[in-house]
Amino acid sequence: MTKANNKIEVEGSAISILKNQNEDYVSLTDMAKFKNETNTGLVISHWLSTRFAVDFLGIWEQMNNPHFNLTEFSNIRFNAGSNGFVLSVKQWIERTGAIGIISSTGRYGGTYAHKDIAFEFGSWLSPEFKFYLIREYQRLKDEEQAQLGWSAKRELAKINYRIHTDAIKQNLIPPELTAARKSFVYADEADMLNVAMFGQTAREWRNANPELKGNIRDYATINQLICLSNMENLNAVFINDGLPQSERLEKLNKIAIQQMQVLENLSEHQPLTE
Repeated sequence: MTKANNKIEVEGSAISILKNQNEDYVSLTDMAKFKNETNTGLVISHWLSTRFAVDFLGIWEQMNNPHFNLTEFSNIRFNAGSNGFVLSVKQWIERTGAIGIISSTGRYGGTYAHKDIAFEFGSWLSPEFKFYLIREYQRLKDEEQAQLGWSAKRELAKINYRIHTDAIKQNLIPPELTAARKSFVYADEADMLNVAMFGQTAREWRNANPELKGNIRDYATINQLICLSNMENLNAVFINDGLPQSERLEKLNKIAIQQMQVLENLSEHQPLTE
């Protein structure tokens, strides 16, 4: 089990979510606090001992776990829901080889269940609780997708930057230049793009924003990154065509203005999908 890497808040309870085998597992321990703040294990055990829970868990395991012990499951199912029947998480896992629920001790320990199972546990706690759990979980997934889209575009900008610097190396840097001089040319070209896109150099941005970490491009919008990626490709073409920097700067600035107007209008009337 890996360290919990996300939290959502449902009905005043902070609920941890972790990745296990690339699947989201939700903390039943955190969820159980909705019923009993001090004895969450008892709450989970009460739910696990019901016929409804055993039936659902059995179906889930049969669909997702090729090593699920059907013989032991049948024995558990026969007794589930009867008077005096109690089933702990540890017993369920050890007897059936279940993978849908995991449990561990330590700082990030507790009982976690695959999101499908956690939603069913939420139904048993309260229909209202389940509703807010699903809503907050979906909100978290939407945020993750938005961040993934931004990261993908940031990586695209890095790839285009490599194409851009290769064009500089092949066409603007004579072999006899020192490493220091080469880096100056690279920085000069990068700042030319910064001026065309943002209206200022990297140093001017840093001087105006001393409290911020990173560089001007780290704070660019998705539309600006898209436009910047296009400009880096175009600048590589202009360099290969032998255009002087002053002419390239003017062309790229006009292109940046035109593309940003199109992208901003598109975002306003029909948001870009990831």
